[in-house]
Amino acid sequence: MTPLAFGGLGVPELLIILAVVLLLFGGARLAGLGKSTGRALREFKEETKGLRDKDGAAVDEASAQRTSEPYTAEPLAPTDPGYTQPPRSQAPVDPTGDVRRDV
Repeated sequence: MTPLAFGGLGVPELLIILAVVLLLFGGARLAGLGKSTGRALREFKEETKGLRDKDGAAVDEASAQRTSEPYTAEPLAPTDPGYTQPPRSQAPVDPTGDVRRDV
């Protein structure tokens, strides 16, 4: 296999495929296809760059809003508004802590 092989195809095979494609579609059509592909790739790169810039600005804004105090989550007491009773398990609790079930 030659170092220029692509997917198991050698240089002669690739040249034959290129010649057949050129005969089927013609030079003008292939040039237009290349031009439109390049334009699409350029637009894609611009859009992804715009999204990265937008995400970077959002991250900068969020970090600027943070305070230097660490966040500590305190559990709600039953008397606090918004407290809900935790759901009860329907399965019996195994006092040994064994999670395996005999089937």
